[in-house]
Amino acid sequence: MARKHLLDGLGGTELTAVNSASAPEAGQGAPAPHLGVMGTRGAIGAVTRSIEQLKAQSVVDLQPDLIEASFITDRLQGTDADHEILMASIKEHGQQVPILVRPHPERDGRFQIAYGRRRLRAIKELGKTVRAVVKPLTDQQLVVAQGQENSARTDLSFIEKALFAAKLEQGGFDRETIMAALSIDKTTLSRLVSSASKIPQDIIEAVGPAPKTGRDRWIELAARLADPAAIAKAQAMVKAESFAAKESDERFVSIFNAAAPQRAAAPRPTVWKAEDGTSVVQIKEDADSLKLSIDKKTAGTFGAYLVENLPEIYAAYKRRADAT
Repeated sequence: MARKHLLDGLGGTELTAVNSASAPEAGQGAPAPHLGVMGTRGAIGAVTRSIEQLKAQSVVDLQPDLIEASFITDRLQGTDADHEILMASIKEHGQQVPILVRPHPERDGRFQIAYGRRRLRAIKELGKTVRAVVKPLTDQQLVVAQGQENSARTDLSFIEKALFAAKLEQGGFDRETIMAALSIDKTTLSRLVSSASKIPQDIIEAVGPAPKTGRDRWIELAARLADPAAIAKAQAMVKAESFAAKESDERFVSIFNAAAPQRAAAPRPTVWKAEDGTSVVQIKEDADSLKLSIDKKTAGTFGAYLVENLPEIYAAYKRRADAT
């Protein structure tokens, strides 16, 4: 997905409703509708049109300590190796792409990040100022920008999208806004929210992003964790030091296997013996069937006799059953 359709129209608190049939053509002088926290489809469309205007905005240098996290997290903790690689790249080549922040809605002189959290962390540890575009974004604009920027990246995993969608829904955002933020349809959104809500968050956070693990495996894990015993087993597993030492996808596999439904042990067969002690019939019985196995070495002729007389034996059984 190209990134050029993310933030056109973020020049102020008003956006042109490009999806509205009644929206005026450019240059007609009609005012653009205001985008509230729970804005219209047209306003969301305006947010997603283009990132070119954002690129044209002036970039300022900010002290990282002045920037606070978004009120909705969109990523799980990455690996230390990825963080070191990013730091090395910024140290050698500088910060190539600015982050996006808004003035903090409650704290003067401070900012709240829309996207670029990993870049911010790396730059802060390098002791540098961070290049940022500052925009007065509403809550809705912020989450749409945050979601679409991360959805445009190839390394946002299924479970990270699921958690982001679930948190937005819990935060009161309507499904239209969440679909716009993640560029997904209703069916996909339902699957994301369902997966994130059925798997305990402490297990998700312990597993991490699991970038190689796709939708189907996470959905299957959610189904397996419907069993309280499976949840207890998984939660005990994540507390082990050996679990944390594994890569994220390996941690998923461990939980996935541990939560597999346990097959009931096959019942041990019983053996019927003749008066002389000869093992004649081995009997296996479960909920669906009863099987008789005759050892031809010790009772082969009895087996032949039994097969030959089955009609008479069954007829005798029916007569007795009918008599009762």
